[in-house]
Amino acid sequence: MARYTGPKSKIARRFGEAIFGPDKVLSKRNFPPGQHGNNRRRKTSEYGIMLAEKQKAKYTYGVLEKQFRNMFEKAARTNGITGEILLQNLESRLDNIVYRLGIAPTRAAARQLVSHRHIVVDGKVVNIPSFSVKPGQIVGVREKAKSLEVIAASLAGFNHSKYPWIEWDEAQKAGKYLHKPERADIPENIKEQLIVELYSK
Repeated sequence: MARYTGPKSKIARRFGEAIFGPDKVLSKRNFPPGQHGNNRRRKTSEYGIMLAEKQKAKYTYGVLEKQFRNMFEKAARTNGITGEILLQNLESRLDNIVYRLGIAPTRAAARQLVSHRHIVVDGKVVNIPSFSVKPGQIVGVREKAKSLEVIAASLAGFNHSKYPWIEWDEAQKAGKYLHKPERADIPENIKEQLIVELYSK
């Protein structure tokens, strides 16, 4: 199963954002990595800006290049605003829904929970992180995994009202995916129009 396994703090520093979750290194060194990271003055080209935005989206959602391009092409074939549809499709991934529900503290941890068969969709175990959850489906924790410390710690004090497109049931440790999120509700700092322009070149 393909996933990014390289240095995460270095990537976060490149974008100046904690895209993989809280990062102590980023707060101490809020400048690009490398020998001259603290005193770079080189202007980034228009293409470089668009490319960086695509890279940021890929790293944020934990998707590799081929998979990301396939998702873009699928979004481009769908009626509507391509960039918005792309983000909605990324948000509909099972690993992302698990993260949004607060079951895992990061998307990487959510991906691991899914891969290790701790997550169910409509009562059935699904171990494919890229599985596309449909509105109306219920994503929850498998019965024998409900006592896992990592899940309990992540859910402790989690504010589910941040994400109005998901309805959380504390007793069942499950959430219903009500509908695809509106762009204004997605908190990620991603300029999706730049990604559309990059792929349209």
